[in-house]
Amino acid sequence: MNERTWNNDTPAAPMDAALSRGGDFDVVVIGGGTAGIGITASLLRRQPSLRTAIVEPCDRHYYQPAWTLVGGGAYDISKTVQPMASVIPPGSTWIQTAASGFDPDSNLVHLTDGRSIGYRQLVVCPGLRLAWEQVEGLEDTLGKNGVTSNYRFDLASYTWALTQDLKRGKALFTQPPLPIKCAGAPQKAMYLSCDHWLGKGGLDDIEVEFNAAGSVLFGVAAFVPPLMEYVRRYNINLMFDSNLVRVDGVNRTAYFDIKDEKGNVERVAKPFDMLHVTPPQMAPDFIRRSPLADSAGWCEVNPETLQHSRYPNIFSLGDVCSSPNAKTAAAVRKQIVVVAENLLAAKEEKELPTRYDGYGSCPLIVEKGKVILAEFGFGGKLLPTFPLDPTVPRYLAWLLKAKFLPWFYWHGFLKGREWFARPGSTTRVL
Repeated sequence: MNERTWNNDTPAAPMDAALSRGGDFDVVVIGGGTAGIGITASLLRRQPSLRTAIVEPCDRHYYQPAWTLVGGGAYDISKTVQPMASVIPPGSTWIQTAASGFDPDSNLVHLTDGRSIGYRQLVVCPGLRLAWEQVEGLEDTLGKNGVTSNYRFDLASYTWALTQDLKRGKALFTQPPLPIKCAGAPQKAMYLSCDHWLGKGGLDDIEVEFNAAGSVLFGVAAFVPPLMEYVRRYNINLMFDSNLVRVDGVNRTAYFDIKDEKGNVERVAKPFDMLHVTPPQMAPDFIRRSPLADSAGWCEVNPETLQHSRYPNIFSLGDVCSSPNAKTAAAVRKQIVVVAENLLAAKEEKELPTRYDGYGSCPLIVEKGKVILAEFGFGGKLLPTFPLDPTVPRYLAWLLKAKFLPWFYWHGFLKGREWFARPGSTTRVL
């Protein structure tokens, strides 16, 4: 196990000692992704004296929202990754191993190396798990035989290569049962590919099909009409209630379980020249099997306070928490404020002051240079940040998605800057 503390002023205490005394850390954060780094930075901006630890085994940190742009030839993949050491907030201890379980009654996190770490308060945000293995044959053919996915760092560039190389044939795009991270991403991959083929004059020779396990194009009805305009523009064949279950890469055939109106399921084989797969997704196993999980395996929280329903010194945010919001980085941006303020209030045994409104954002890239900025909260309520019609594709939204947000992520968000982050209001800058 690797343990590092990034603090130019105070040397790290020996980690063996920290791991042997229960409650040695004020706050332990599970996960060093967008939620884990963001919440730690925000907590330390509020209370720099907090003793915090981040449990994260990976040595690289990714900006995943840009992988769709990479797959469309609009972004450099190398700009989506940095060393984990460079984003760990100063003053926080990085425990470079994985969590394996929890003993919430004893305020302990168990680690995969057999040791345990104590906490006074716990923040659970390890993200979700991409369950590639649930589609038979998929793992054996990813990255070859025309099979790709923008949901993996090493495959997004392959998506763009396939898009450029395909001159005629059939392109399949899939979406598994929800929830998944960024539910619009499967469509964005398709629209960017179609825009390229249209611009090169080859779209008429390519049959494009979108196979979605659900029954609607997008979960917030207000955004369906403008999306349907692009479906018609690109002549996309929509197949709902169609779930990918098997891939034969060598023979370039995908198998779908398709449900009819009466609930009957038929397995259908579809040949392809290009297959973009969005994998099934679920909470990590060590969360699903823990006392923190709800019946579906997610970390159980009050959706408004993001405090655990049964353990008041535990909070959760990001993709792993049970709140029924869109699983996006934009949701995390708002959730960080809720968790930071409520956790510190709970620390002082005060009433929790901040409520989450379910905000999530999905910048729906419908063509290179145009984005529908879908922002919404619980129940599909529209929550636009700017006083513009959110259903209209705009170049300004493209600039936000492709230029500003990646810059702000590395230089603001991960540093604890909370611009336009307060739920239910406009902006608060710390």
